[in-house]
Amino acid sequence: MSDLVRHKLSHTGERPFCCDVCNKKFNLKSRLRTHKRSHSDERPFCCDECSKTFTQNGGLIRHKLSHGCKRPYCCDLCDKKFNEKRSLIEHMRLHSGDRPYCCDVCNKKFTRNRSLIRHKLSHGSKHPYCCDLCDKKFNEKRGLIDHMHVHNGERPYRCDVCNKAFTSKRNLKIHERLHSGERPYSCDMCGKTFTQKSHIITHLRLHFGERPYSCNVCCKAFTDKGNMRKHLHIHSCFAVMCEIRHSLKKKPFNTSTCTQW
Repeated sequence: MSDLVRHKLSHTGERPFCCDVCNKKFNLKSRLRTHKRSHSDERPFCCDECSKTFTQNGGLIRHKLSHGCKRPYCCDLCDKKFNEKRSLIEHMRLHSGDRPYCCDVCNKKFTRNRSLIRHKLSHGSKHPYCCDLCDKKFNEKRGLIDHMHVHNGERPYRCDVCNKAFTSKRNLKIHERLHSGERPYSCDMCGKTFTQKSHIITHLRLHFGERPYSCNVCCKAFTDKGNMRKHLHIHSCFAVMCEIRHSLKKKPFNTSTCTQW
């Protein structure tokens, strides 16, 4: 395909190259080829310093900058430095509160386009890989493969330090950070670091005041699902105690929440 033809596709919006796994379409064959690596474990670009692998050469190039000390882009508010201008621009939105990327389904807003793209997957229904045992569905084949280890008890990924075994390579990688002390996820607002991406997502909700998980009994809201589950346990214990007091003909603790008084 000539450069002119590729350029014209950017005007027409035509996407002639389609993924045979998830039906996502692309305007360039090279982009389809890169996308297909997300359905497999293929990561052909490897860092010669730490052996971390990537699906794209651009990702490897950006990663290599983290081994050096050149971070020319500096935040005027908190002095945090970045090796890319784009990263500085995204960081500044944390200070300004600007969230230019909006979900057209639920109107939730994000500071980064890639965060919006990941969020949109939660609204979609395309999960072509389905577990035959529990009907759980996945949008990537490797997700289904790792999930099957839960059913068959297989733990093929083993820690070289303590010999502990895991069902997925991702869980092993997170565990290995306990030995190495690596905390790759850093909060741009307060500098606190984390071993897992999910932890920093929960932490950022504290800065933004987001509490997306709400108790269906008392409407108390929480930053993460785990704390909400713990809270719900309080209600279940309270209900049992009310049942006991009711059977003993005693007044319940709170007549407004006990339905049997």
